[in-house]
Amino acid sequence: MKVFVLALLATSAAAFTSNKGAAFRTRKTTSLQKTKAPVFDEVCETTGVTLKRFMTEVAILNPELQELTTLFGAIETACKAITNMVKRSQLPSSSTLGYEGNINVQGEDQKKLDVITNDVLKRALRFTGKLGVLASEEEDAPVDMVTNGANGFGEKEVLIDDGERYVAVFDPLDGSSNVDAGIPTGTIVGIYEHDEECEVDEDCIGDECTEAEAKCLANTLQPGDNLVAAAYCLYSSSTFFVLTLGAGTFGFTLDENLGEFVLSHPNMKIPETSSIMSFNEANTHMWDEPLQSVVKGWKDGTGKSGTAFSSRYIGSMVGDVHRTLLYGGVFGYPGDTKNPNGKLRLLYEGAPMSFIMEQAGGLSTTGKERVMEIAPEVVHQRVP
Repeated sequence: MKVFVLALLATSAAAFTSNKGAAFRTRKTTSLQKTKAPVFDEVCETTGVTLKRFMTEVAILNPELQELTTLFGAIETACKAITNMVKRSQLPSSSTLGYEGNINVQGEDQKKLDVITNDVLKRALRFTGKLGVLASEEEDAPVDMVTNGANGFGEKEVLIDDGERYVAVFDPLDGSSNVDAGIPTGTIVGIYEHDEECEVDEDCIGDECTEAEAKCLANTLQPGDNLVAAAYCLYSSSTFFVLTLGAGTFGFTLDENLGEFVLSHPNMKIPETSSIMSFNEANTHMWDEPLQSVVKGWKDGTGKSGTAFSSRYIGSMVGDVHRTLLYGGVFGYPGDTKNPNGKLRLLYEGAPMSFIMEQAGGLSTTGKERVMEIAPEVVHQRVP
């Protein structure tokens, strides 16, 4: 049985971060060129700097990341729109109440907010002109962003643009099933580089394009080690925007008076000691015996740390991970007899969140391998 862990304590965290310099100066890629970790200066460490100013400074210091400024501007705007939708969703006059009446590819009932937030992010990213392909929890398959139609979401074409574009993967509203109860929800985004070797004959017709199109859209199926950037937006007591570009993790908070995300948590690090664990313990009886024994030891204080752990579990991944990032501890959604591969999606939940946590000094593992090293075989693949 495998365990998905986003942050470990004291000795484990320290053991992981001792290799951090070597592990994160460059990222492993497949056919893509290796990307160096970006360089930051004191502006990027100054509390109160806006996200726009932060990204502008990053682009000045790292010209190769200039196009990311446009992408993050779009993501920032989408998150501002979504947080307002979430806040107003329970008003009697809200058009976002209830279910859409459709089932997504996961077999889950889609709420109206799922569909609306998915469209908000798609439109925001498409009109940057920097994106080639995206994959979303609410889409059955990767979406080619070079499309026909006035609204940009007409009949799909094969991607034939060889420009400097990115691949985006996202979960538009993680924890949407809890929104009616006022429980924190969030948006998760991962950004990969588009493979420049993806070439398609412009004259191909119909089925002739299928293999070439599949090669292009397969750009979404990259391991987390290929991520250029990752971010999540948490909609809670405040609206938080946490990102990594491969050189540390940075947290921003929305100042609603200014209408801007301002840097509130520069270069975040997970505390090395903590006594918080975050699991759905209602599933304990379905876990394998070794995992049950470890968790029991944590609760009893008989584990290696000798500390008795307390349990904190929201049931919304972004909320649980954000607390773990700030307070330390262990978060996991292990596989069990009902869901052997767990319930977290590798591509747009597991990998982006793992990137963020590892850059803050944490560890993300299935129990046998780093989550970041797993190359997904299908878009909606799950990981324990």
